[in-house]
Amino acid sequence: MIENQKHLFDIPEDITYLNIAAQSPSFKSVYEAGLEGLKQKSQPYKITGVDYFEPVKELKQLFAQIIDADDYNRIATIPSVSYGMATVANNITLNPGDEIVIVDEQFPSNFYAWKKLADKHNAIIKTISQLKDDVNSVESWNKGILNSINDKTAFVAMGNIHWSNGCLFDLKAIREKTKAHNALLIIDGSQTIGAFPFSVKDIQPDALICAGYKWLFGPYGCAYAYYGNYFDNGNPIEENWSNRLNSENFAGLTNYEPQYKPLANRYNVGESGNFIYVKMQIAALKQVIEWTPEAIQEYCKAISKDAVSELKLIGCKIENDNNRSHHLFGIELPVDIDLHALKKDLFNRNIFVSFRGNYIRVSCHLFNTSGDFKPLIQCLSEYLV
Repeated sequence: MIENQKHLFDIPEDITYLNIAAQSPSFKSVYEAGLEGLKQKSQPYKITGVDYFEPVKELKQLFAQIIDADDYNRIATIPSVSYGMATVANNITLNPGDEIVIVDEQFPSNFYAWKKLADKHNAIIKTISQLKDDVNSVESWNKGILNSINDKTAFVAMGNIHWSNGCLFDLKAIREKTKAHNALLIIDGSQTIGAFPFSVKDIQPDALICAGYKWLFGPYGCAYAYYGNYFDNGNPIEENWSNRLNSENFAGLTNYEPQYKPLANRYNVGESGNFIYVKMQIAALKQVIEWTPEAIQEYCKAISKDAVSELKLIGCKIENDNNRSHHLFGIELPVDIDLHALKKDLFNRNIFVSFRGNYIRVSCHLFNTSGDFKPLIQCLSEYLV
């Protein structure tokens, strides 16, 4: 079992931070990498052509390793999930009556692009909800998604887990069903990649878009995209000079190049060689790879196990272990609880969690211990018992 890693972070002892799903704290090494990037920018006479390209290549290789992708050229570095989803939408043409399958209450960046696309082509968005009164609600939710996929389905867009409560979706079965009906599978991996094992070889998504500032510990404003062969010859949403062949030859840039670099390189955001961000992202991914998502998941399961049992005893509803992730899970509260007072009380006690819909979303990591759940349990017990 991997040990607690709080020494690598700068989190005060009087803070209970169980909110990494909203914004992760930086490693001390990421902070130092950012300072190194600032220093490099302050000395531009030391910046060479190689500095625009080689660090980005290394960054893509690291992310490819995390998601078990063989070819780093299938990775694009982007600024946000919405940018990656816009690229997907820019390369899909629908027919009237085509269907887009999503799950209920998924994150807005994985909805607005599809709503605009559906409106443009007179297509239909099918939203699959969780039947919360069903004792096997997660299994039923997965069945509902599978049953919704048919010959009219253009694509399914969803996360690996639900972002508010950690419910696990059966992506492998969903992928098999989409293939059987010639539909695409678009995955938002923002709340799993880096903390939960994932393999593009196993799931074979057509696109995997992932925020970089959560479980991958990068700065706010960075993200990653994996694009499968459906997008190999697609149209990017911007024409960035560095995404063209031979762009490393600065002296020849006005010999305008009609061809893009191979595969997903055409989708890189402009100024992807950001000297500060890329250094920070590289430092972060190296640390995540050293730990491994498998070990992170097991650690989070170990430190939260007793807390989950205690929370259930005082009246909280939490999905069964096998139906949810352990780095992120939702605590469903009774409907009559005073949420305004609870939020204020948690803040005053320096307990940081998220409120998402009807859930308190708890998200932990290697800087947490089992003791970090005790203040939360104590506070909730005063409202529930």
